[in-house]
Amino acid sequence: MDQIKQLKEILQNSSSIVFFGGAGVSTESGIPDFRSETGLYNARQEYGRSPEEIISYSFFQRYPDIFFDYYKKNMVYPKAKPNAAHYALAELEKQGKLSAVITQNIDGLHQLAGSQKVYELHGSVLRNTCMKCGASYELSDILAQEGTPRCPLCGGIIKPDVVLYEEMLDEKVLSGAVEAIRHGDTLIVGGTSLVVYPAAGLIRYFKGKNLVLINKSQTAYDSQATLVINDSIGKVLGQAVLED
Repeated sequence: MDQIKQLKEILQNSSSIVFFGGAGVSTESGIPDFRSETGLYNARQEYGRSPEEIISYSFFQRYPDIFFDYYKKNMVYPKAKPNAAHYALAELEKQGKLSAVITQNIDGLHQLAGSQKVYELHGSVLRNTCMKCGASYELSDILAQEGTPRCPLCGGIIKPDVVLYEEMLDEKVLSGAVEAIRHGDTLIVGGTSLVVYPAAGLIRYFKGKNLVLINKSQTAYDSQATLVINDSIGKVLGQAVLED
């Protein structure tokens, strides 16, 4: 059977779909991933330091000017727009079939496309908080300031609501994602090779009927899946959901 046709049948017969997505969902919107050949981790080193070191919490505390210079140039894409994958998932939620989106991405594109129930495991560049007084700021407030953004109310450093290396995932978000996966009848995993923990470990909580993996490369979970499609996530979901 044609894979898109098979996916359509799974979607039609599901009532509690959960989507778990990685960087591959956003690359089609022009946002680079981390681990591919052209990803951030394989790009040239800046300041003589690795990306992992620069986007760690201890580095952020010690060298905020360098952190924000790197962060603004490499991790923030205010002009990025949702792609077919984002819109397809929002449509499935609108139809009452999709119960949650769980994402490792920090760009807010799922919400921009119309998704309501989104668990952002690694936070979001769209939310920013003063570390001193707790005031909230938009991404535009961060980008409007040169160097390290500071709170106009108290002078404290404004930190993006992004989980840096050395930081723990938000327990409330993580537990919500686990519960969504536990109660789903279909789990679609897309745009991730499932190698980053603890996020990749979430798949073990799935007890439903259909595990669908959509990724350009193979994953360690392919043998456990109901359906594996090695193709673009936007193309696949777009054809399965948005096209008649």
